[in-house]
Amino acid sequence: MRPVLRGMLGSSAVRVGAVGALALAMVTSLAAMRAAPAVKAGGSCSPTVSKQFFGKTVEPYTGKLTPVFRYTLTNCTGTRVRILTYGGIVQSITTPSRHGREADVVLGFRTLKDYVQFDSPPVTANGGPYFGETIGRYGNRIAKGTFKLNGKTYTLPINNGVNSLHGGLVGFGNHIWASRGFQNHVFSGVALKLVSPNGDASGKPGSPGCPNGCTGYPARITVFVTYTLDNAGQLGIHYLVHNDSRHLSTVTNLTNHSYFNLAGEAAPAGSAYSQFVQMNSDNYSPTDTTQIPLPLAHGVPVAGTPFDFRRPHTIGSRIDDVSAPDNVPASFASATGGKSQLLIAQGYDHNWILNPQTASTTGPLGLNLAAHAFDPRSGRLLTVWTDQPGVQFYSGNFLNGTLVGISGHTYRQGAGYTFETQHFPNSPNEPAFPSTTLGPGKTLKSTTIFAFSS
Repeated sequence: MRPVLRGMLGSSAVRVGAVGALALAMVTSLAAMRAAPAVKAGGSCSPTVSKQFFGKTVEPYTGKLTPVFRYTLTNCTGTRVRILTYGGIVQSITTPSRHGREADVVLGFRTLKDYVQFDSPPVTANGGPYFGETIGRYGNRIAKGTFKLNGKTYTLPINNGVNSLHGGLVGFGNHIWASRGFQNHVFSGVALKLVSPNGDASGKPGSPGCPNGCTGYPARITVFVTYTLDNAGQLGIHYLVHNDSRHLSTVTNLTNHSYFNLAGEAAPAGSAYSQFVQMNSDNYSPTDTTQIPLPLAHGVPVAGTPFDFRRPHTIGSRIDDVSAPDNVPASFASATGGKSQLLIAQGYDHNWILNPQTASTTGPLGLNLAAHAFDPRSGRLLTVWTDQPGVQFYSGNFLNGTLVGISGHTYRQGAGYTFETQHFPNSPNEPAFPSTTLGPGKTLKSTTIFAFSS
């Protein structure tokens, strides 16, 4: 395979050879993935990649106006994925129905200006929908924006009620990533790179989200996110994070924040509610009133609650049943205010704890099954595979009709839903949760696959 990352490694000053070798090995190993049979169209057909200029915006790290590019990955069975170097964003995924009709099945914006202005603007009040973004340094919530590590307390900008969400005011989705496209007979792809400095997301006293100042995240890290698309309709997202520091540990939890609607992002309002979801999960993580998970290492059983998706159910069939049991122990009534979990989140916005992997739930690249989604009218099926312990299923509760999507339609509740594969929210403050600590000189690798069929 062509060494697609070699030219992206020169700017790393700390042990760049080791980091580069790890990143290159990861991407090269993807070529060993079993390819779908080649599609005959006057000969063998291989996935392709193309690149186009998408505009310019200011890169927060440098303060300079910087070009943004859009990569288009196309396979031989009718799936096309568009990825922006701004935010590592999945702008669109176009895939056929059982009748051969194409539709874009993720929510997104048409222009770079819209992404900069609306997707995750650096404001303290619930900073945006995060359509398609690569989320980091820490996906999901950290309680009160604080955690202890390296013998000290670190503080982050508050941008979601009293908590820090998705990396703070300026997360990975607000940056412009270095990029390189590639293709071979197995898949096409794009490799993205970002170097996040020690103290990333810091802020002076009185700055937005940091009334008393914010230290930001410890340690410099080098991040690679590689998207691949094959002829089986598998969109792979491969993460590699290297802690460049010799002395400091850090925390990291990367995910992708695409909103799916298998009927098409231009489908009528509420159409996502009629789609079926099934999750490989017997337990979920209930939260307090600020949406921080309760300190329950194994969560609570989904059985007998609206959170039970062990068998397929439509999203909308039980989403408003706030009188149904949610299995939260009575001892946590003060933390929840006695409110139903569906009322706290205004729908589904919780971490489902994935079941241990078995032979029957093992899929591509040896990953564990996380979830299925199915649209009966189009026949489109989405299957999610991951090596992460949890998935945040969010039903788009805070979409209120004020955002205009790529097709010129407004997005409201029921327009889409996410499967954010992840470690658990607030893990840095909960020792019983799977750890998100990355030690000095250590490397994290993770893969999620979104597989589309009809």
